[in-house]
Amino acid sequence: MTRLSYAELDSPMGTLLLVGSERGLIRLGLPVEQPDQVLDRLERRMGIRAAEEPARVAVARRQLDQYFAGRLRDFTLPLDLSLARGFRLRSLEAMFEIPYGETISYGELASRAGNPRASRAAGHACATNPIPIVLPCHRVVRSDGDLNWYTGGLRYKELLLSVEGVPLTRRGDRPRVAVKET
Repeated sequence: MTRLSYAELDSPMGTLLLVGSERGLIRLGLPVEQPDQVLDRLERRMGIRAAEEPARVAVARRQLDQYFAGRLRDFTLPLDLSLARGFRLRSLEAMFEIPYGETISYGELASRAGNPRASRAAGHACATNPIPIVLPCHRVVRSDGDLNWYTGGLRYKELLLSVEGVPLTRRGDRPRVAVKET
């Protein structure tokens, strides 16, 4: 790997930062994250510099635009998951398989990743997901349907689920979904 390429994308969530390696999309920064800090951390971890090169992340930009417009259900862009290992990697891979417009619990994600008793570790994998939206951690909720948490606030998780047509209800001030267990 010789370089990282990045570009920003305006979305209904706000400005997203897309970073690609020569293998694929390696990081997606949400609007609440400072782009310079995301790039600095990634450059230190990878030992290489990042350059603004929108053309090298054009596929990711196009697919995210289509997703937000409701015209894309399955991302097909190449991903670089080299930032994750072990159970966290298996959780991210299992996350990618959650169907569009459906939700599962943290416990179900843990089971799909190979350890049914590791729901907290599955939650940690969601919280540290380097490629949110594409690796749909927004589709993972508590077993009672509570949305629980999302980087930057539940409004982002609610927005992404609404893009996918997931019906939300409220218990008090907390948004909820119906959880589908397999």
